[in-house]
Amino acid sequence: MSSRHQEASNSSSESFRGLDDEDNVSVDMQSEDDHVDVKLDTALSSDEKDSDEEDLERFVLGDKASFRDQLFRDDLLDADSTALVKGGQDAEQTGTGKEGIDDAALFMLDTGKAAGGEALDQLPNAGEAGEERDAPAWEDSDDERLTISLASATRLRKLRTTETDDLVSGTEYARRLRQQYLRLYPLPEWAKDGTEGGKHTKSRRRRSSAAYGDSSDASEEDSDEDEDEAPDSAAPLESFLRDANSFNGAGARKRRKLRPETIDIQRTRDIPDSHKAPVSSLTFHPRHPILLSSSTSSIMYLHQFDPAAHPTPNPSLASVQVKQTDLRRTAFVGQAGDEIIFAGRRRYFHSWNLSTGIVRRISQIQGHQKEHRTMEHFRLSPCGRYMALAASSRKGGGLVNILNVSTMQWIAQARLNGRHGVADFAWWRSGDGLTIAGRDGQVTEWSMLTKRTIGVWRDEGSIGGTVLALGGRNGPAALGGDRWVAVGSTSGILNIYDRNNMVAGASSMAKESGEESSGDKEEEKTELQKLPEPTRVFEQLTTPITVVTFSPGGQLMAFGSQHKKDALRLVHLPSCTVYRNWPTEQTPLGRVTTVAFSAQSEVLAVGNDAGKIRMWEIRD
Repeated sequence: MSSRHQEASNSSSESFRGLDDEDNVSVDMQSEDDHVDVKLDTALSSDEKDSDEEDLERFVLGDKASFRDQLFRDDLLDADSTALVKGGQDAEQTGTGKEGIDDAALFMLDTGKAAGGEALDQLPNAGEAGEERDAPAWEDSDDERLTISLASATRLRKLRTTETDDLVSGTEYARRLRQQYLRLYPLPEWAKDGTEGGKHTKSRRRRSSAAYGDSSDASEEDSDEDEDEAPDSAAPLESFLRDANSFNGAGARKRRKLRPETIDIQRTRDIPDSHKAPVSSLTFHPRHPILLSSSTSSIMYLHQFDPAAHPTPNPSLASVQVKQTDLRRTAFVGQAGDEIIFAGRRRYFHSWNLSTGIVRRISQIQGHQKEHRTMEHFRLSPCGRYMALAASSRKGGGLVNILNVSTMQWIAQARLNGRHGVADFAWWRSGDGLTIAGRDGQVTEWSMLTKRTIGVWRDEGSIGGTVLALGGRNGPAALGGDRWVAVGSTSGILNIYDRNNMVAGASSMAKESGEESSGDKEEEKTELQKLPEPTRVFEQLTTPITVVTFSPGGQLMAFGSQHKKDALRLVHLPSCTVYRNWPTEQTPLGRVTTVAFSAQSEVLAVGNDAGKIRMWEIRD
């Protein structure tokens, strides 16, 4: 090195050492933006540097060996937000910009906190939580040999703990999937209570295995335990039914009259649980927005209709599996709806009291047990006093046995003098009688007051009856108060009659006596037209009618056929006109197996052969 350069270097060093503190500050502030890159590189270009020069160089530029490696180490690895702020302040003070850094290096992966402020690593693990209580039956050894790339698939990147995290084993992949699921769907309180393994869980297990199964397989000891512990298990459902404030729109409100021809109907959230077989029965609770559904897969569901519920719309209240019984029909008892009767293609049926949780099995009807090969064809009266059961045919006719719901004892029998037996029947609104349709098109009106037939008429043009339904209000009091009666046939034609026009007149008062009555009583005999003219004939369908349902308000009627896809029509009453704007070609109905209206006629539920339950909201 020349002597001139050596002198310049020494003079430069002396000038730095000769500056006082104020001069040092002024030099640092001034040279931070303008002179650091130029002057310091020139001043420190010598091979020999004293300690002051090395300290200054280390203060401004840092350690040369690890400068690049340590540049953004704190920003990427420290999960605390204060580290990111500190790194930014240091970078601003030292004058090192981030213009040349990749965008991925400027962001931090927040893996320290999960939703709700809970650590992600501390989330409950489904496998670990149940390891002591219920160990897995087997483990797949191939899981450890599997290798899954989390960075290769976009939907799997959310499972990474850091940005560089990529390859994981199959076991670790399953664990992270469970953690992600629990982040989105936290374990509900009722499920946490059930996993404690206390008395409540044991009682529910014993009841599901004994009370709902065949009584011949259950021991007397189990049945006694079920009856003792059933009220505790039914307490949550009982309190839920009593608490009317927990329902949205549970209170009845006055509805406007619906318009004919077009209807304002909007699809809403479907029922989340799907049956594994065609839906056989749908029934709304008479007071609350609760939907009861069943199928031949032996499962019965209770759902609350609440499309805005979080996190699951229309949440499930209870589900019951009835062993060895293919459920064909389920229904609430009376206007209180505190009891459910369900039956399948068996010689017995069950009664479930929701308040006490007691399940009774009725397998014999005294003196008439041989008349019932199956008890799936039953109807409950609106008043909740009676239950009607269709019996087997006898000599070409048909029988319907009447039971007292409170005692389950036989009290009366209705006979149909027709060919091929009973097709369908329905209770009057008052509960004082039945309307029974025969398979040959003959319809019988039967009274509970006199316990005999009061009139017989024939469905016009019917060559084979299939279903029958009653609905509407302000009908003749002698026929229970229902205004409309609809009768479907195998030809796909549905006739609807106005019962006010069916009554021909009333005869004089007739005295009738009986051994059971304490004295004579007077009943008004009603004469019906033998061949009444239908108010409207619906010919929209070409396959046998299998579904006919009236809304509780009497303004709507739905009819359909399960033998053809999307075969469902909605009718306005009393104009008896079919709505032309619903359903459309895009309406996802499928093969309709059952239809139900809510108690306030605001919701329409449709079940199909795929086990799904679609919901529509009928607006004013």
